[in-house]
Amino acid sequence: MPSSPFICLVRGINVGGRNKVPMADLRAVCGDLGWDNVQTYIQSGNIIARAAGRPAELEAELERAIRSRFGIPAAVVARSTQRWLEYIDQNPYPEASRSHPNLVMLALSKAAPIKGAGAALLERATAGEKVAQVDDALWIHYAGGAGRSKLAGGVVDRLVGSPVTTRNWRTVLKLGELAGAAA
Repeated sequence: MPSSPFICLVRGINVGGRNKVPMADLRAVCGDLGWDNVQTYIQSGNIIARAAGRPAELEAELERAIRSRFGIPAAVVARSTQRWLEYIDQNPYPEASRSHPNLVMLALSKAAPIKGAGAALLERATAGEKVAQVDDALWIHYAGGAGRSKLAGGVVDRLVGSPVTTRNWRTVLKLGELAGAAA
């Protein structure tokens, strides 16, 4: 299989002073896996690279490498650059994204969300959140901020059916920009 560009999101590293992984070390791990043109963006486990393999294969190999090198059982979500650019085009909250880009989140899960995940999340929304499911992506607009929301990690994972990681709209756009340049 030829090498292609993709984006990997590592969940749960460098959050609240826990599970510290320097990005230079993470890039080195990816290089050891044979990935090319490896870049990271900010300190929260955003990787842009080229590699051969399907997203699920790349997720599994990076999860094993992170566990082996750092002793952290981090979940990884990988998507092709092409799919990432589709997410950008499918954002159901363009006005909120322009005015409050840090309050609009793209939520991606390792496995496709279970049927009705978006509706189940919306039922839990208590702080004015809006939730939309578009294909395999969930979009959450935290109108009142994510800090007070009941739509947090464990609840989201359970309702979606697999580990979920989120990135705000600014990060989504920047990763798309970097991935497009890397392609």
